[in-house]
Amino acid sequence: MGKLAVSITNAKNDPDKATVGFVVANASVASGQETVVFLNVEGAYLGAEGYADDIHEEGFTPLKQLMEQFVEAGGTIWVCSPCFKKRGLNEEQLVGGATIVGGAKLVEFLSQGAACITY
Repeated sequence: MGKLAVSITNAKNDPDKATVGFVVANASVASGQETVVFLNVEGAYLGAEGYADDIHEEGFTPLKQLMEQFVEAGGTIWVCSPCFKKRGLNEEQLVGGATIVGGAKLVEFLSQGAACITY
């Protein structure tokens, strides 16, 4: 089994990139890859409960549904701790299935041979 990190740096500022990031992450986990989505920069907002509820890019499944499918399929969502805090968010607001982590956790995953793609 391979490893893939999908770094998502966008949210409502570019819903197309945020959505496609989760489309790719779902494809990865469905193909048996150990898959982590790392929500950072503006993408950290997606880690807050309710934020993605109204994001629906034309031609794609709604983002909230993509996120839920990813977690249900065994994918992991990590939210950048300083990015989340900078945006005035806290752990009580965290979306189900997500964990707040520091950059060292992502570096550890990447050092184990994971490929990384960024949206």
